[in-house]
Amino acid sequence: MTLRRETRMGYVYDHLHLRSRDAVAAARFYGEVLGARETGREGGESPSRIILDLGGMRMFIEQAPEGTGPAAVPPNRGIEHIGLRVEDIEATVADLAARGIPLVSGITDVRPGLRIAFFEGPDGVRIEILQRG
Repeated sequence: MTLRRETRMGYVYDHLHLRSRDAVAAARFYGEVLGARETGREGGESPSRIILDLGGMRMFIEQAPEGTGPAAVPPNRGIEHIGLRVEDIEATVADLAARGIPLVSGITDVRPGLRIAFFEGPDGVRIEILQRG
C-alpha cells in the first residue's frame, strides 16, 4: 500500500517578468498608458531591468539580448495575456483610442456582468481590459 503525501505549499504571487526589445520604451508605455509606477532600475544608465508596480502587480521589464526570438502570437500556449480590471470599459476604450492605442478586439459582452476588450502592448504583449458588474 502506497500512502500519498499531500503537500500544501504557501505560494504567493511575486512578479511578472517581461523581456523587451526596448525596456525603457516599454516601461514608459506601461506608465503613461496604464498608470504603472516605476519602483526601481538595475544596470545603470542603460538599464538591464526596470521594475514597475501596475495596480499592485510587480513587473520586471528586462532588456532582451540581441537574437531573442519574437513573442508568441495569440492564441498560443503558455501565458497568453495580462488582464486588467477597469470600472468603465467604454471610457477606457475611448481613452486608449484617443491615445492612438489600437484595439485587437472591441468590447465584447462575454456573459451578463462581464465585458472585455483586448489591445496590444509593447513586444506583442496582449492586454485585456475587463469590466465586471
